Amino acid sequence: MNATPIDTTALAELGVSDRPFRPQECADRARRAAAFVDTGALDRSGPGSYLLLWRDEHSEAWLNTWWESRDTGYHDHQGSCVGVHVIEGTAWQEGLPVGGPRRARRYGPGESFGFPGSGIHRMDHDAGAVTVHVYSPPLQAIGHYEIIDGELHRTAGPADEGSPASPRLLDVLNTI
Repeated sequence: MNATPIDTTALAELGVSDRPFRPQECADRARRAAAFVDTGALDRSGPGSYLLLWRDEHSEAWLNTWWESRDTGYHDHQGSCVGVHVIEGTAWQEGLPVGGPRRARRYGPGESFGFPGSGIHRMDHDAGAVTVHVYSPPLQAIGHYEIIDGELHRTAGPADEGSPASPRLLDVLNTI
């Protein structure tokens, strides 16, 4: 990204709180932060990128660009809830189903959603998507889920790395 897609100093007040946010508050903060993004100034080369917008005691926000399609795989946020706002393109959000059909929901430009910190989900971003994600409290780690030797496993990963796809878990879910 070049240096001017967003004025991060103007965002400082969005993260201010005396407590962690709830999922819908995260979604609202993500929507409000999106108004500060100059999408015309985004560097559209490469697979995409992540830009930290703010981080404080109770929340953090990221501007994510997805120039290539990307499936995050099933993951958790180790207790941090999330709010997502789609600025451009399309993103799909899906909780991990148990005992029922998969329920992926599509979000397009101008739409937002929140997800609880206790949940497991995946997101699939179409090429060209631009999203803002607000986590509260700030991410400490991400748990990645996959089927290994026929069993569901969680692998802890650092908060600042993208989560890998879950192809074997998706294959199993597609047969249910």
